[in-house]
Amino acid sequence: MDIRTIDDTISVAPQISVEDVAEAARLGFKTLVANRPDQEEYGQPAMADIEAAARENGLDWVYMPVESGNITDQDVEHFAPMIRDAEKPVLAFCRSGTRCTVLWALSAARSMPAREIIDKARNAGYDISGLAPRLAQQSQDKD
Repeated sequence: MDIRTIDDTISVAPQISVEDVAEAARLGFKTLVANRPDQEEYGQPAMADIEAAARENGLDWVYMPVESGNITDQDVEHFAPMIRDAEKPVLAFCRSGTRCTVLWALSAARSMPAREIIDKARNAGYDISGLAPRLAQQSQDKD
């Protein structure tokens, strides 16, 4: 399992296996978030199996599928309160971890400078510098 820490509240990972869930719990994660649609790709583990493992290992489970390459403002509107209210630390996963990172970044833009967001993502291995204009827009849309 390739866990990439963004900050002390959230880490992201590429697709995890059912077996990885116990390790995530052992590492101290409290909430597991799936941002990948079920059956997005042939051979990926069923989300129902990962959910069962999460519950079996005492993790809160959130299934919030998002279409790859098409993260909408509505997706961010759902992700922001979920991540704010989730028991932490959170481990979010998708195919590569990028979707989760982008969702986090766009929701964090409401309370954190874009440069800090881009740096945190880069430190976790994700270059989201191309999102700078959208991060600025999210910052302007603060509540």
